[in-house]
This record gives sequence, C-alpha cells and structure tokens, in this order.
Amino acid sequence: MRLYHHFVFPYLLDAVMSNRRLHAPRQRTLAPARGRILEIGFGTGRNLPHYPPDVRRIEAIDPDLDLDRYSLPRIARAPIEVDFHHLDAEHLPFEDRRYDTVVSTFTLCSIPDVEHALAEIRRVLKPGGQFLFLEHGRSPDPAVARLQDRLNSAWRPLAGGCHLNRPMRDLVAASGLVPGSVRSYYLERVPRFAGWFTEGVAQR
Repeated sequence: MRLYHHFVFPYLLDAVMSNRRLHAPRQRTLAPARGRILEIGFGTGRNLPHYPPDVRRIEAIDPDLDLDRYSLPRIARAPIEVDFHHLDAEHLPFEDRRYDTVVSTFTLCSIPDVEHALAEIRRVLKPGGQFLFLEHGRSPDPAVARLQDRLNSAWRPLAGGCHLNRPMRDLVAASGLVPGSVRSYYLERVPRFAGWFTEGVAQR
C-alpha cells in the first residue's frame, strides 16, 4: 500500500479535486475568507484560484509529504503568498485566538481524530472568527447511509483515510462552533454514497 499512497493516490486525489463541478462550491465557500487565514488539509492546492481577489496571504497545513509534488508548484505560481507547514490538524502549534478565518475543504473526512481537530480549530479562531467548510459526508437517506457504512472500511485505505459516513453538520455543531449559513445537497453526477455535500460557515 505504501507504493500506492506514494505514487497512485496523489494523482487520483488531484484528478478528483480538479473536477469542474467543484469550482462553484469552492467559490461560494471561500468567498467570505478575510483577515488572517489558516487552511487545514491544503492537499494539492486546488483551493488557491478560488480565494477572493483581496486575499493576499494564507497559512496552510497538510501532513502528507507525498502531495508536495502537486501543491508546491501551485504555491510557487499563485498570486497568494502561502506560508505552508507539514502539520496535522489535531495538534496545531499556534497560539489561541490567532486567526480570523479557518478553511477546510474535503478534509474533515480524513482526519483520524476529527473531534480533536475541530476543538483545535475553535481554539485558534478569534472571537467572532469564522470556520468555512465544504465537506462530503453521511447522507440523510437511510438506504444511502447504510451503503456508506458498508463501503467505509474498504474505502478508507484506498482514499487516504477518508470516511464516507461522518455527519459533518453535527460534528461542527458539537465542537462548540455555531453554524450560521449552512446548506447540504447531493452534488450532480456524483454517486450518492460520496456526493452528499455540506458547505457553510460556523462562528467562534
């Protein structure tokens, strides 16, 4: 599996994240980004073109060194300055109340201790700060949710630890962040077991 995760998975991840159907959800999610910004789960850097034009600098983290061959060239070409760190979201080495905005897109599904990561996000946000998120997760349709549960154990090792069945809206709310404008929907032309999306804003 190591060869798969080193050579194959980064290519597959970047290909999936380049899907044009994700452009509009990314644009909507990132539109409110302001102030001092932290992006967790930077991945292959596909969010960079979707930040508002007035965003000139972000900080970003991702623990996966195998994604650098995609993310680092994008950082070098981007009009945004990116201060990038190889870190995981469960252990953020940043002081309390540091950021105005924290961004997560297609990341909460793969963090091993997602509750701890959300607590860290809340900790580093300033009072009144915003958590912008775009995630796929557990469908409200019982038949689809049962399928997600059945597929999950086989899916995770092939998809970088991604869980199909995490209830994203509930996880965010349980962290102490206060959901504001949040919408959930099936993304068109994506299999329903992977296509239930939740996007929105939660406040510190």
